[in-house]
Amino acid sequence: MGELHFYRSGTTIGNMGKVNFQEPNHVHFIGIGGISMSGLAEILLQAGFQVTGSDREESEIVETLRTLGAEIMIPQSADNIRPGIDCVVYTAAIHSDNPEFQAAKEAGIPMLRRAELLGQIMEHYRNSIAVAGTHGKTTTTSMLTEVLLAADVDPTVSVGGMLSSINGNIRVGKSEFFVAEACEYTNSYHALKPRYSVITTVEEDHMDFFHNIEEIRDSFATFAKNTASDGAVIINGEIEAYQTIVKDLPCKVITYGLKGTHDLTAKGISFDEHGCACFTPVVQGKELAPVTLSVPGIHNVSNALAVLAVARELGVKEQIVLEGLSSFTGAGRRFERKGEFSGVTVVDDYAHHPTEIHATIAAAKKGSYGRLVIVFQPHTYTRTKAFLQDFADVLSEADMVVLSDIYAAREQNTVGISSVDLLEKIKEHGTECYYFPSFSEIEEFVQKKCMNRDLLITMGAGDIYKVGDHLLRK
Repeated sequence: MGELHFYRSGTTIGNMGKVNFQEPNHVHFIGIGGISMSGLAEILLQAGFQVTGSDREESEIVETLRTLGAEIMIPQSADNIRPGIDCVVYTAAIHSDNPEFQAAKEAGIPMLRRAELLGQIMEHYRNSIAVAGTHGKTTTTSMLTEVLLAADVDPTVSVGGMLSSINGNIRVGKSEFFVAEACEYTNSYHALKPRYSVITTVEEDHMDFFHNIEEIRDSFATFAKNTASDGAVIINGEIEAYQTIVKDLPCKVITYGLKGTHDLTAKGISFDEHGCACFTPVVQGKELAPVTLSVPGIHNVSNALAVLAVARELGVKEQIVLEGLSSFTGAGRRFERKGEFSGVTVVDDYAHHPTEIHATIAAAKKGSYGRLVIVFQPHTYTRTKAFLQDFADVLSEADMVVLSDIYAAREQNTVGISSVDLLEKIKEHGTECYYFPSFSEIEEFVQKKCMNRDLLITMGAGDIYKVGDHLLRK
């Protein structure tokens, strides 16, 4: 990993404190083991900051940060907030009743959200790219990273998933290129002011924060307005009413899509036995050389067009872009092939929204498998309640569904929902469906029920991946 290179002498972060990268100080992360928090902590470690943090439990991420010099305490406790801490960083998942949050506030320590830190770090890079969207942002960020690595521009990267080509979720480069995944939850991405913004999809999600789709569109419009005037917004032209998101922007607006007329589109799309697409990109009517992707699903053709649009704005040579797209084999937990047991192929996927599940199922059905078996872990009570019928409709497209308990994440069950409610809805479709309260029961059942050539997908944003891992170790 290269030496961190910054372009300004210092910067103010948040409303309460200052972090000067020429005079590194002590920053404490509440929830440092999170995929995004850990990446920012690593950037500060590389810059010479003293980094401490806390999390609820041990993990590989926590251990990696310790090897890099971070001091991490398990579990979270008010005692972890001690004299000498100059700034505390926290995420939207940390609430005001968190003991460390309370202790830091009472001690008068400057505090800032994770996105504020990310935004200020990004300002040090001339070519900063923020990738947002209800779905597809991790894969698109990862795919763009692969292209920038192929172009040998030594980018700094912050992505919300594990990427094998950078051996993790963060890469600290020495150039002016910074690519980061941008999350819309609690409007955190409004703290970013990139030169280039990508918007992959805009749909209803995070309804524990947003009230309706109009509010979500307004949120993405604010994100788009933060794009530098000499940059560009690259947006999926198939987003409903996308024009309202990019209306009256001073920067360039570039559209892409698979249906209709857009600046970038694709023709001649075909799929191999693994569901991976081959297609010809078309840029403003001009056909480029064909691309063969190494990740499945037609949704990844769309993601590739977004990456192609950004790369062209950055001046990356066409052949290098196409090579980078072809060499991308996927991010962790995004249709990640884990292995086989008894002739059953095990794939893990992060899909936790009906649209994402549909895309994953569609990709699976492009491949040459037998039955499609999905082990699904619903993610958060509010999302399950809001999309209960949609979840049932899309999951019924599988041959068999096995449900675990809902992964609570940041929530308490105040809406009165359970996986049994989803089970009943799926069965109304006539789809074979089962529910088990423990992973061990799921593993035992799946091992008996799955047959040679079945495709088993563990699916959800929680810890359901452990089921597949356990099955492969048996």
